Amino acid sequence: MERIEILNNYYAVKDEDSRLSSKCGSVEFITTVKYIEKYLQKGMKILDIGAGTGRYSHYFAKNGFEVDAVELTDHNIEIFKSHITEDEKITISKGDAIDLSNIGSDIYDITLVLGPMYHLYDEVDKISALKEALRVTKKGGIVFVAYTVSDSTILQYGFIRGKIKSLIENGLLSTKDFKPHSEPKEVFELYRKEDIDSLMKGFNVTRLHYVGADMASCYMRDIINGMDDETFDLYIKYHLFICERKDLVGMTNHSLDIFRKE
Repeated sequence: MERIEILNNYYAVKDEDSRLSSKCGSVEFITTVKYIEKYLQKGMKILDIGAGTGRYSHYFAKNGFEVDAVELTDHNIEIFKSHITEDEKITISKGDAIDLSNIGSDIYDITLVLGPMYHLYDEVDKISALKEALRVTKKGGIVFVAYTVSDSTILQYGFIRGKIKSLIENGLLSTKDFKPHSEPKEVFELYRKEDIDSLMKGFNVTRLHYVGADMASCYMRDIINGMDDETFDLYIKYHLFICERKDLVGMTNHSLDIFRKE
């Protein structure tokens, strides 16, 4: 089954629109927005590649920014469109991150790639997505790329949920180096920091931040969702304090690589 067909089937039943709505889920959203806003200035134009149902696109459009979005799956596009309001300067078009040939070069100040790398398995496709994101970004513009990280998945899905033996038996995890192997039917590709560093070697960019977008949140879902607002605010403050710590960042579920196009 083709990658695009698998993703269409997955997101047709997955409630992606509410994924970032719970307190636990919002940690990733709050963190990502905070880092984007470090570099966002009035009048800047944003491209959201793999925009999903538009959580980030609509947030920034409602805050006065011009946003163009690209999304691969029909189901997500329909939900995205249903949220558009008259006060938003926003567009949504169907497209694949590995080929943005319908978009010109050097246009956007801020480029978001917050989903596509989750679903690319071939090295050529991964490089193509990064090349395209950089091509459409202005020189000096900032690119934000999200990844799903392997070790938190091994701990959560493998050990906490008791699936570790089936992962090994099905050839999805090697006991030699505990490096996972994913294919389109698994839906998500998993990365380590060294994989991301290897992908970025050939690009003329300056890394600004490498961030654990949710960090310990993925292990504390029920606890975080049960926090009162005051405790949750303290948790966010703590999370933002540690989310770039090199000794901790590998345990995140989602990471955010932030770099400037030179």
